[in-house]
Amino acid sequence: MNTKSELDVLLFDLGGVLIDFAGFDELSRLLPGTPDRTEVRARWIESESVQRFERGGITPLEFARGVIGELELAFSPDDFITAFVGWARGPYPGARSLLEQLRQTHRLACLSNSNQLHTPLHRRSLEPLMERFYFSNEIGQVKPDPEIFEHVIRDLDVLPQRVAFFDDTPVNVEVARDVGLTAHEVDGIDALCAQLRRLGLLEP
Repeated sequence: MNTKSELDVLLFDLGGVLIDFAGFDELSRLLPGTPDRTEVRARWIESESVQRFERGGITPLEFARGVIGELELAFSPDDFITAFVGWARGPYPGARSLLEQLRQTHRLACLSNSNQLHTPLHRRSLEPLMERFYFSNEIGQVKPDPEIFEHVIRDLDVLPQRVAFFDDTPVNVEVARDVGLTAHEVDGIDALCAQLRRLGLLEP
């Protein structure tokens, strides 16, 4: 099977795939009982304040106040916002060169649950390398809603089965498959590169 010829678009999540996002590790350290990363991720995804912020529906201050209350964090809103911005640490080492290589053979795009604080940072760090950026706060929808995947497919004007999607959150991968994407769960750039090699999209 020549996977390379069967795909037109490579669609990437950012945090935990191409971007080093330290938020879950930081929250694990800060939350009462020091829950593990998996539990922290689940609580973050389920947070009403997080979802509203990632849909572009509330301000950074409203988001900070909401998360501090929901997670019982010992932060002032301003201090939380400062810490939160710093959780997005930029592309993993090797991420930009990887994208430079992949864009020679495929269209590249990203689909990220993001927000007005992180979106400009992500766009600036990867803008020359991506054809399209799909940020939840700009679209008004979040993963794993099927509608956000359907929006991306329509905008790219491509058959869903000709899109390979890479994400570090299992439910996002499951829903992407349900709408017809070729979806893969990867956690970190090393796992991403390994999956790309298995698909024949990256040289061994």
